Amino acid sequence: MMKKIKQALSKIPLPVFQNPAPVVAILPLEGVIGSGSRFTTALNLAGLEDKINQAFDVYNVKAVALAVNSPGGSPVQSELIMRRIQKLSAEKKIPVYAFAEDVAASGGYLISLAAEEIYAHEASIVGSIGVISAGFGFNKAIEKIGVERRVYAAGDNKSILDPFQPEKDKDVKLLKELQKEIHDFFKSLVKESRGDRLKGTQKIMFSGQFWAGKEAMKLGLVDGIGDIHTVMKEKLGDKTKFKRIKEDKGFIKSLLGMTGPKQRISEEIIATLESKSLWGRFGL
Repeated sequence: MMKKIKQALSKIPLPVFQNPAPVVAILPLEGVIGSGSRFTTALNLAGLEDKINQAFDVYNVKAVALAVNSPGGSPVQSELIMRRIQKLSAEKKIPVYAFAEDVAASGGYLISLAAEEIYAHEASIVGSIGVISAGFGFNKAIEKIGVERRVYAAGDNKSILDPFQPEKDKDVKLLKELQKEIHDFFKSLVKESRGDRLKGTQKIMFSGQFWAGKEAMKLGLVDGIGDIHTVMKEKLGDKTKFKRIKEDKGFIKSLLGMTGPKQRISEEIIATLESKSLWGRFGL
């Protein structure tokens, strides 16, 4: 009896399960890169690590797409984010592609180096491979209003570049030496990632200049022109699905939504102005 049942069951065709559609996890990387504060949202590894992990853990994920929209910021946080993405990509054998949106400049471009390929829109701003330090000198202002600056320090260079004292040549020399070290570090990362794809001269590419998408492609800083959905469907097929990793609400968004902290708004205003100055360098 059991034998007949087994024979009958063996003749019933098994259901055919189609392979599920490939999924691309979109990881938004938008904003200034830095440590942030209680009231501001900045891109840094501590704040992004969970989202990076989520992107690589999406069900049936076949690729991770970085949606980069950043004018730069901390070189340290930029590299930490880049290396974390690269490490997970290698461990899980999931390729990463970067897509410059409005701007992928300075640290924003550095983060993009985590990807196997980088794409940009024709109007994207890409590059700014350099190091900058900006500030103000208030020594004449405090002298004019009759304020005396008093500084006591142990260590000859402890008060370097004090904005309330006259600028000193030796201070500027020390700063430029530091900037050169960081710039060399940045250049080495670009060469390591882009390799033979770089077409421009080092003098031009590493001058701190930035370009629109097509010119960046000619220089080898990006691999092509295109958006996430178009490029990824070309790579994985028309049935490709997309899963965007959600961003946390920032302080301003929370404030407008009548939730979250409402005090120390002046700190947020200052941080917003600093952030705006970084975006403003690229006309944004």
